[in-house]
Amino acid sequence: MRPRLHSPVILRLLAAFVRTRLLVRRLKTRADIEAWQQRRIRRWLRRTVNSTNYYRDRKVGVLDELPIVGKSIVMAAFERFNSAGLSSAEAWRIFNGREHRSGYVVGASTGTSGNRGLFVISNAERYEWLGVMLGKLLPAFPFETARIALILPLHTALYDSANRTRRLNLEFFDLRRGVAAIAAEIVDFAPDTIIAPPKVLRWLAERDHKLAPKRLFSAAEVLDVVDREIIEKRYGIRLGEIYMATEGLLATSCAEGTLHLAEDVMHFELQPVPDSDLVSPVISDFTRETQVVARYRMNDLLRMRKTPCRCGSPLRAVAEIIGRSDDVFELPRKSGTGSVPITPDVLRNAILDSDRSITDFRLLQTGPDELNLVLPDTVSSSTVAGAEMALKQLLLTLGTEPHISTSQQVLSPPVLKLRRVERRWHVPRSCE
Repeated sequence: MRPRLHSPVILRLLAAFVRTRLLVRRLKTRADIEAWQQRRIRRWLRRTVNSTNYYRDRKVGVLDELPIVGKSIVMAAFERFNSAGLSSAEAWRIFNGREHRSGYVVGASTGTSGNRGLFVISNAERYEWLGVMLGKLLPAFPFETARIALILPLHTALYDSANRTRRLNLEFFDLRRGVAAIAAEIVDFAPDTIIAPPKVLRWLAERDHKLAPKRLFSAAEVLDVVDREIIEKRYGIRLGEIYMATEGLLATSCAEGTLHLAEDVMHFELQPVPDSDLVSPVISDFTRETQVVARYRMNDLLRMRKTPCRCGSPLRAVAEIIGRSDDVFELPRKSGTGSVPITPDVLRNAILDSDRSITDFRLLQTGPDELNLVLPDTVSSSTVAGAEMALKQLLLTLGTEPHISTSQQVLSPPVLKLRRVERRWHVPRSCE
């Protein structure tokens, strides 16, 4: 039997849901969004940021006066960024179940880059998060119930909040067990809504014949076009997207399928990436009270949409989530001076466009001028040769000529995040 929720928590959830739905109607222009943000940010700076240890001596009144921080700074002084006074060591013990702190939830990132991030929120905040998510993803709630399968490689109590409401039935499936091991359980649950990484949705699309979801959302990984096509063809519905991270909810897709930044709960500074049309977000979540996320630099690369979405929303739209700055390849110039930075999307497109039979691959930078291209064992040798040639031609055009090795093998989805383009070699610190 599910425990009954006390009134303050229910009110927090309903207030967040109603506010999210009302803002869809109220925020009609960029000026509306900016005015809303400024009102909330001023109050947040005064009540939350200025009372947090890391910022207490600054007493700022304007967001721009705060320094830009990153994961290394926050993790090194974790207790100074949260009002619960939790150190990173204490937070890890709580996360791993060795300690308990009443009233708080601790979560963590999957740590695919080897540097895991932590977050701490209050119980009230997790219901605020749920209300925002419901408002964006299930606008017919609570008049329409939902059975949601949430398939992620990491579970926290954050997700349990949804499973304690009468109109929702949310079941978490731990991807660390492997998608094949949990597939039958997912089918038995018969969800009408599935939230999962694209690798999981694709695996189910290619092997399952019983699921009949009404709503699908890709989350936690970059969504490639090749995966979208297979998933949407199998289920006959539009695949939505959720862009969220340890740092919070960043964007959700509208009815048109366009990914819109969650500017009703978060402020974004979109910093241009040199020599490209990409941006990297610096975020400030003005709804968070326990742990301050203020001018926090993400390592994500985004391509923003240049034309308005047909849905009419003034929220800025993302054309594509490219990947992470960690996976930008750095290759030596043929001229012998300097290096050529190449973003994951450029490399990904060259390989996929070389042959339509390529629906999966891995491209790894394993040395200063060493690349390893891995293709499925199901494609022909001529396809492998064509992909290698397309990659070589691209790199020559960009002014670099690294050594490329190719191989074929069974490509299974990894337990953690799928990164088709991955830089496994990094400049030694002494050479930076």
